[in-house]
Amino acid sequence: MRSGAVVLAVLAAAHFWIDLYASALGVFQPVLVQKLGLSLTAVGALGGALVFSSSVVQPLYGYASDRWRSRLYSALAPAMAGVFICALGLAPSYGWALALVLLGGAGVASFHPHASARAAAAMERHRGRWMAVFISAGTLGMALGPLGLSQIISVAGFEKMPWAAIPGVAASLLLLAFLPGEHSRVERKGVDFAALREVQKPLTILYFAVFLRSAVQIVFTHYLTLYLNHERGYSLREAAGILSLYLTFGAVGGFVGGHLSDRIGGRTTILASFVGSVPFLALFFWARGPLSVAGLALGGLILLFTIPVNVLMAQELVPAQAGTVSALMQGFAWGAAGLIFIPLVGWVSDHSSLHTALSALVVFPVLGYFLTLRLPKT
Repeated sequence: MRSGAVVLAVLAAAHFWIDLYASALGVFQPVLVQKLGLSLTAVGALGGALVFSSSVVQPLYGYASDRWRSRLYSALAPAMAGVFICALGLAPSYGWALALVLLGGAGVASFHPHASARAAAAMERHRGRWMAVFISAGTLGMALGPLGLSQIISVAGFEKMPWAAIPGVAASLLLLAFLPGEHSRVERKGVDFAALREVQKPLTILYFAVFLRSAVQIVFTHYLTLYLNHERGYSLREAAGILSLYLTFGAVGGFVGGHLSDRIGGRTTILASFVGSVPFLALFFWARGPLSVAGLALGGLILLFTIPVNVLMAQELVPAQAGTVSALMQGFAWGAAGLIFIPLVGWVSDHSSLHTALSALVVFPVLGYFLTLRLPKT
């Protein structure tokens, strides 16, 4: 049997590429707006479609992976996400773009519940730290994606984007080679609702805390390049670079948050994340130049302390349903927030500005802080 470290390593590498492709639409937006003549509302709907197929439906994949054990939920996902999302470079119409987004998102959705349940399962100690490694690998992929993909667009053109699917295919081959197989027989009859009901209060609070954090994170990821390019005068490459900086600091934040949770506990880490991120995110909108960018980066670092913490806390509440609760804390919360707020921010921006719509989201971490105070201290 291969060691837990090897399993963690291959899953973290695949998570890097999965989340890199999941971040691509934010970079593609300015090009798609020009190429297909899209309004901001249409762009928001396209983002909502990606969120639905990649995140909202994740509990279905979590349920399936808890019930029917197979490594294929994770192993085939990077190739599927890479091929379909990168094919947006060839999309001749909005309908084709919508279809490719939905198919690519399905690969993203398949990966996360199963991989999250397996990533740190074999680690006996410091599971917060190891879960942070897995989560931060994905956040790092999301961070570096805008920079790398914008470089491809600038140098080779949007039509050459399908070549960027090659690493995703390679990641799938790596998973097929090194990820151990599982029993394919039915091991449970379904979701253990009795176990979920026993911890419904802390699980519900955790879910809505993730929802509020995700609303900020997913909307920023989706619109930041467009906002910096259209309303602050940055070039596409500069805007993508700032988005990458924001998400890179977020990846570091996830790793730091995993360490903090091992030392001071998950509840305290979440509270510190919410209250600490607010002044820096506000600084991003109120300042200009390097000071503004520094505020964005530090706000992202502190806000994303909570990503591995929320997942691990949920898994420890209901260990027998690790795939299901991982999907709730990652995909479903992230997806529900995106499905609501990506189109809403697009609509508000069409009627006012992206600056107004995005800056209003700074209130969400404040709400998250007061909600988290209701979590039990033990």
